[in-house]
Amino acid sequence: MRRKRSHTILIHLALIIVVFLLLSPVMIAFTKSTQTRAQIYHYPPIFGFGSSMIQNYTAAWNDFHLGMYMRNSLLIAVVVTVAKTILSMFAGMAIVYFDFPLKNAVFYFILFTLMMPTQVLIISLFNLVSNFGLGNTYAALTMPFLASATGVFLFRQHFSSISPNLADAARVDGAGPLRFMWSVLIPMSRNTIAALGLIQFIYMWNQYLWPLVIIRQNARQVVQVGLRSMMAQQDVTNWGVVMAGAILAMLPPLVIFVVFQEQFTKGFVLGREK
Repeated sequence: MRRKRSHTILIHLALIIVVFLLLSPVMIAFTKSTQTRAQIYHYPPIFGFGSSMIQNYTAAWNDFHLGMYMRNSLLIAVVVTVAKTILSMFAGMAIVYFDFPLKNAVFYFILFTLMMPTQVLIISLFNLVSNFGLGNTYAALTMPFLASATGVFLFRQHFSSISPNLADAARVDGAGPLRFMWSVLIPMSRNTIAALGLIQFIYMWNQYLWPLVIIRQNARQVVQVGLRSMMAQQDVTNWGVVMAGAILAMLPPLVIFVVFQEQFTKGFVLGREK
């Protein structure tokens, strides 16, 4: 019993050390966001809280328009997350419950697109969006991301784990595809929906390269580009203001993750949800 207790204590100590190491960059960023420029450049370094917390956060929010950038990112992330989840559900349902020519080939082609990062397609995507006259618009930031191979794969795997007897029973009762999805599939897929929504929200919130290429007006720019512009607009970088902006930009995805962390974990269990 004593050996087991010692082993448990050592495991908990190791986990505490790992958590501390993982959180240390965030903790340092938060402490630096409260310091003045002189305190940040002081040697030896000051790791405690400074005297410029309110000034730094106010400057990041107002002087560098971080609030506007965060509003744009929130709008884009919500639109893409909702639309991508709905489209992925319909695509996953079609692959599982409908028969059409080359169904497996279509699914494997969708999986193949996972191997093609956005950077490879960025030139052709820029030309396509510009030819449609959508450059420098919110549509340019949302439309290229509405389809998701990851989402189709997750829903296809999840729907495949649901007993086909439910679809047969719904068909006997006269329920059409939309009714079957609304009354059966969606209630049984809450964890998968939450997991995909969380992934896509964070993915869109962290978008940098594509908004930098396609958007020219600051009024439509996103938060990651806004954080980069905070350093470009200063002759001598005030890292306290920059760290304050980074902490503020981290809060929305952190809140979303805390709220949906249980569903996020369960969403990747490809067995039947209870």
